[in-house]
Amino acid sequence: MDEKQDLARFKPAGLLHGADYSPEQWLDEPDVLKEDVRLMQQASCNVMAVGIFAWSALEREEGVFTFGWLDETLDRLAAGGLRVWLATPSGARPPWLAAQYPEVMRVGPDRVRRLFGIRHNHCCTSPVYRQKVAEINGRLAERYARHPAVLGWHVSNEYGGECHCDLCQDAFRHWLQARYGSLDALNKAWWTAFWSRTYTDWRQIESLAPHGEHILHGMNLDWRRFVTDSTVDFCLHEIAPLRQANPELPVTTNMMGLYDGLDYRRFAPHLDVLSWDSYPAWHEKTDDSEAALAVSFQHDLFRSMKGRPFVLMESTPSTTNWQPASKLKRPGMHRLSSLQAVAHGADAVQYFQWRKSRGASEKFHGAVVDHAGRDDTRVFREVAELGSALKRLTAVAGAGTKAEAAILFDWDNKWAVENAQGPRNGGLHYEETLYAHYRPFWQHGVAVDVAGADADFSAYRLIVAPMLYLCREETAAKLERFVETGGVLVVTYWSGIVDASDLCYTGGFPGPLRKLLGVWAEEIDGLQDGEANTVSLLDGNGLGLSGEYACSELCERIHPEGAETLAVYKEDFYAGMPVLTVNRRGQGSAYYLAARMEEAFHEAFYAALMNTAGLRRAIGNRLPDGVTAQVRANGAEEYVFLLNFNKEKRRVTLAGPACRDVETGLEVEAGLFWLDGYEARVLSRPRRLTGSMPDMP
Repeated sequence: MDEKQDLARFKPAGLLHGADYSPEQWLDEPDVLKEDVRLMQQASCNVMAVGIFAWSALEREEGVFTFGWLDETLDRLAAGGLRVWLATPSGARPPWLAAQYPEVMRVGPDRVRRLFGIRHNHCCTSPVYRQKVAEINGRLAERYARHPAVLGWHVSNEYGGECHCDLCQDAFRHWLQARYGSLDALNKAWWTAFWSRTYTDWRQIESLAPHGEHILHGMNLDWRRFVTDSTVDFCLHEIAPLRQANPELPVTTNMMGLYDGLDYRRFAPHLDVLSWDSYPAWHEKTDDSEAALAVSFQHDLFRSMKGRPFVLMESTPSTTNWQPASKLKRPGMHRLSSLQAVAHGADAVQYFQWRKSRGASEKFHGAVVDHAGRDDTRVFREVAELGSALKRLTAVAGAGTKAEAAILFDWDNKWAVENAQGPRNGGLHYEETLYAHYRPFWQHGVAVDVAGADADFSAYRLIVAPMLYLCREETAAKLERFVETGGVLVVTYWSGIVDASDLCYTGGFPGPLRKLLGVWAEEIDGLQDGEANTVSLLDGNGLGLSGEYACSELCERIHPEGAETLAVYKEDFYAGMPVLTVNRRGQGSAYYLAARMEEAFHEAFYAALMNTAGLRRAIGNRLPDGVTAQVRANGAEEYVFLLNFNKEKRRVTLAGPACRDVETGLEVEAGLFWLDGYEARVLSRPRRLTGSMPDMP
């Protein structure tokens, strides 16, 4: 896809605000549908996602289409000044389709074909299903691609799951043939000589099964890649008739954070804008900063994938109905969590759902309009207040984010780590590790991209690679160039262990990173829960750090091979061995951290590296715990978002020239001021020339 073309497709005039809307559930209550538009206007909504699960309402019987209700809905919304993400309905097929064509239903890993029910219970490989999806999508595109209400296409809904039917088995074998070319190459990549698994015929290969093969790591990794590729192919099949009808309309599909089932980076080149559904468990703990940190990381992930604003397609204005405890958002949290998305690059805040369903599994899921149908509820008022605030923040739409630091994250590395079977089967805690290394940047108000191995590393001054277990030779070469040209790199334990086929590197870990890091990792100690060692910083180390810190869970025994030792273990038989090293290469530095460290160490270590790398902080100071600051810039202005995820107020020190409160227009002087509990403020200031944000094309 041409980069400039897909940028042009999604350029909203302001920030979008809306929800998933299901008028097909209320067709027998026309007064409700009329009232909806009034309430949407009152809530300052300007966009709705329509038709997501509406296949039965559009085609109750095969070939019998009913578009009248959708015509009326789009006309009614357009007349009310609202736009629409028009959805394709493939996420849930109608009963007649499953009854007449049972082959469209998925087969599970147990090789049993599923019965009709739930959603996404269909085979992406099925020719019949593809035909039916192409037909309904084509009719929607032909009828609505130039309707004035339609802002863009919402393709399916939360793609996910897998099928193990005969069609998918054949497709998997063809995918493997294209990848490896020969069985000899496949057998070598999968290391099938172990346990006498050597394949001599492509037909012998079956997908994973609980009563068959499921612990051949190379196969496990390739199966996940195949499922992603087949789902991307199905998504492209859905998009084709939409593009044909009107190539100017943007296309998106909503994703689900760090969802384990699909590699979302594979979708990004084919979509005009990325969107995702965010449902953190607010108030699950006494401290909301942990949840805030995780969702900030995920916002940054989706912004980073295309390097431009994204859409928060789903969030809840109040509660979910599927978390262990459906906690109400405390006063202020709805505004705070919504502006958090905008701070990290969202140009839209949308919800599931507009109006609560009367029945079925999500009747108690949060919504803008409750079963009572009133506009004087606490939730409705907070949504309306946010809508008004988003109008005042119109200038933020399209604003860019300049990140000088990146954390490396790829799905195939995640899959490989989780499949490793050692060194701590009680939990390698990969995601928690990502968040632990992200936290200091978040706390200092330093923008971070969540980059993949195929990213352009030259854009960054500092890169962190936590548990880069699966490390390709080409990734190591890119990191070496990054360091040699002046970059600062941090790599942790359990890195450079396997190649792209999940085969262990020979010749010593960290494999292709060994020369760059200047260390040899001889072995790794998996500690029991509750066990710990102590790390002592050496006097006179180049970072100016001192003191002792606890380490736990994973401790590597490493030997310097040119690297300088900065800290050592104090206990156990590897007392005195290095824990933290640095290797100077060219104009840059490569640090290796050999153990899982406590939060206080990360804070001190990364604060020093931020200074070394010259990273820009949003307001010039470290923020109080649970408070973060993020910056977006557009034209001559920078917009500084100050977000307090504590229920109590916190004092913030604002450095630099005076700013203006974007919502009130009042000047905010540099110095000390208070943020109330769960408060979000947006300030503007003249754009800095040094380290400034990029203009959006």
